[in-house]
Amino acid sequence: MNTESTTIAPLRESLGVLLGLVRAELVRAMEAEIATKGLDLKFTQFLILKRLALLGPMSATELARAVELDGGAMTRQLDQLERKGYLRRCPHEQDRRALRIELTTEGNALWQHLTSCNDRVLAAAQASLSVDERAQLHDYLERVLSALRTKN
Repeated sequence: MNTESTTIAPLRESLGVLLGLVRAELVRAMEAEIATKGLDLKFTQFLILKRLALLGPMSATELARAVELDGGAMTRQLDQLERKGYLRRCPHEQDRRALRIELTTEGNALWQHLTSCNDRVLAAAQASLSVDERAQLHDYLERVLSALRTKN
């Protein structure tokens, strides 16, 4: 019988699992922040507003790609946000068959209101990192993303 003590190394999550867990916690924290404002808005809807605010009007297809949703899911989200008065579908200037999605005045005001929520969540997520470590983390994640995108 072996009487030597065996120590089991603590489980270290794989990169994929760790990234998934971090994303899930960011989503949870952001939705909690939004709820404190008394708003009925999910994280995906927040992302849609954020992309439109930062990138300007775009087609539903471009927007779906920007927030990584399929066409059907994007249509449902756009319908909900349009009913809430945060965005509108407008005719495309060059292609009369196409529509452009843009924020309404209310949608832009909501985005401005939510910017502080976004800042608080991201600051809390990086609270244990120095300024240099934050920059390094951002650089590492951009390089991982780039490598994955160029691979495919």
